[in-house]
Amino acid sequence: MKNFVKTILFLFALHSGLVLAQGKQFITGGTIEFEKTQNMFAIMKNKATRDDASNKGYYEEYLKSRPQFLTYNSTLIFNANSSLFTPIPGKSIEWMYDAPIAEQLNTVYNDFTHGTTTTQKEFYERTYLIKDTLRKIKWKITDETQTVAGYNCRRANGLVLDSIYVVAFYAEDIHVSSGPESFTGLPGMILKLSLPHEHVSWVATKVSTVAADEKKLVPPKKGTVVNYEQMHKALVDAQSRWGEVGRYFIRGFSL
Repeated sequence: MKNFVKTILFLFALHSGLVLAQGKQFITGGTIEFEKTQNMFAIMKNKATRDDASNKGYYEEYLKSRPQFLTYNSTLIFNANSSLFTPIPGKSIEWMYDAPIAEQLNTVYNDFTHGTTTTQKEFYERTYLIKDTLRKIKWKITDETQTVAGYNCRRANGLVLDSIYVVAFYAEDIHVSSGPESFTGLPGMILKLSLPHEHVSWVATKVSTVAADEKKLVPPKKGTVVNYEQMHKALVDAQSRWGEVGRYFIRGFSL
């Protein structure tokens, strides 16, 4: 009798699990609103410790007269096959306080069917159109979880451009391997992303599961066409004479 009861309970639990699994909805389209936050005190300090002495004065002036944190907004529209990340124009940072990592320079279209990306990048007064394969990021998924914009997200630690540490929280319920900027490659949508040593982060503030307008989900077209390697060469040619500050800027422009 006991074995019979155990069998009935087991079958009931199994059936309940199957029903829950069948009822689970995987999202494959919609719009996400992101907020980017940058710690300008830390970014200015990074510039001040470089080999351009004038940056120290700018750093001290910034501490006295400017806010520590600045925020920008952006949107990501997506379906099962592609995504488009678009920055929303915000207040410009004065040139003496500026750094590429603190700006929003990229419009990023990802084609998951073909594994390619098209990124429109503003580089001072020039515009480039980077066409290449999706950026490779070395991810390690952890057991840590966090709720972001109402979604249960799992943490992953990553390494991009061989040396930049990345922390991401991705939602498996949003069954598209995308995220803010050019960060992809996880089994779900990245809703929170931090570059701790660069002092910037992106957090989803709103997720809409209404299907994206397919007419808007197209790659940018404006700019000089290059691949990642050619873009890096252009950055090095333009920034190398700036010494350590130039190398810091190259890293920011490369993200």
